Amino acid sequence: MTPPSTTPPAQESSKGFWRNLIIWALLALLLRWVVVEPRWIPSGSMLPTLQLQDRILVEKIRPRLTRRLHRHLQRGDVVVFAPPQQLVAAGYDPNAALIKRVVGLPGDQLMVENGVLRRNGEQIKEPWISEAMDYAMAPIQVPEDQLWVMGDNRNASLDSHLWGPLPERNVIGTAIWRYWPLQQFGPLRIPAPADGS
Repeated sequence: MTPPSTTPPAQESSKGFWRNLIIWALLALLLRWVVVEPRWIPSGSMLPTLQLQDRILVEKIRPRLTRRLHRHLQRGDVVVFAPPQQLVAAGYDPNAALIKRVVGLPGDQLMVENGVLRRNGEQIKEPWISEAMDYAMAPIQVPEDQLWVMGDNRNASLDSHLWGPLPERNVIGTAIWRYWPLQQFGPLRIPAPADGS
């Protein structure tokens, strides 16, 4: 016959509650650190795709996996990234996170002419932008291990056309889901480029 437990049931229940709470908190932190994390949109540089104060989820596995496999993200991906050295040198907080769209991969030749972006000599159809660019950009070739990123609100975006290519290692993750405002709740529906690339 086993002797009765000397620990009161309420005390055992309380210990179990706190142990479970700590485990779930650690799992949530691990999930946020490794897999997905919430972000909010602080500026209008991605209008009309993302509005000011939208809340989004950013998945963090694919950028790591593509780097490890010596592959690249896709053109059209919306990425969250740490500021490149050029912006940090200009006074940006190195712990900040920016959000833009990938428009060029290593080896791509890009230019802005007559208000449109051209890649490898072809005009790109970009259903996510609402107005022509009011600037020109001399032809550039995206270096190895770099991306060319631009905001969808091209005329009000501090992006690669001003500070240059983004090192792929700076990418934190890709935007996949909008969870606020509630009427926009759901996956980010980012149209594929009409040129299929």
